[in-house]
Amino acid sequence: MLIKPRHFVIAATILISLVLQIMPMPLEADLYRPDWALVVLAYWSMALPHRVNVGVAFLTGLVMDVLLGTALGIHCLALSVSVYVLAANYQRLRNYSVWQQAIIIGLLSSLYHLVLFWIQHLLTDIPFQFSFLWPVFSTMVLWPWVFWLLRKFRRQFSVT
Repeated sequence: MLIKPRHFVIAATILISLVLQIMPMPLEADLYRPDWALVVLAYWSMALPHRVNVGVAFLTGLVMDVLLGTALGIHCLALSVSVYVLAANYQRLRNYSVWQQAIIIGLLSSLYHLVLFWIQHLLTDIPFQFSFLWPVFSTMVLWPWVFWLLRKFRRQFSVT
């Protein structure tokens, strides 16, 4: 049995998103770091909901917790909740234009960050700062380009 590249496209894009999530950036730019893992999971859960679902989001969040050194389960819960909301409405969201999807992805990213803040606030009593939500805007701006790039990969490797 020959292993085809299409079997690894989803895993490779999630792995690349995790690398981009932990890549060192200057302190000024790190404040605006987009949610790479959330964007990639959002695309795949809208495009192939039978292959990428809440379980994949949970495992990706678990890996993110280990890579970022946060309390185990913080990113698991935040990614799982965000992907669940997206997966519950994927048929409706597929019909929106890419720019309308960017707004929805922004709302999902704000949900993701608010869940992260809420859990971290319960654990460490950190105060809320508006700067926690700057990645929402960069994620919204990033969505159309990631959408087109991942759609090209999906069609090129005929991932189903």
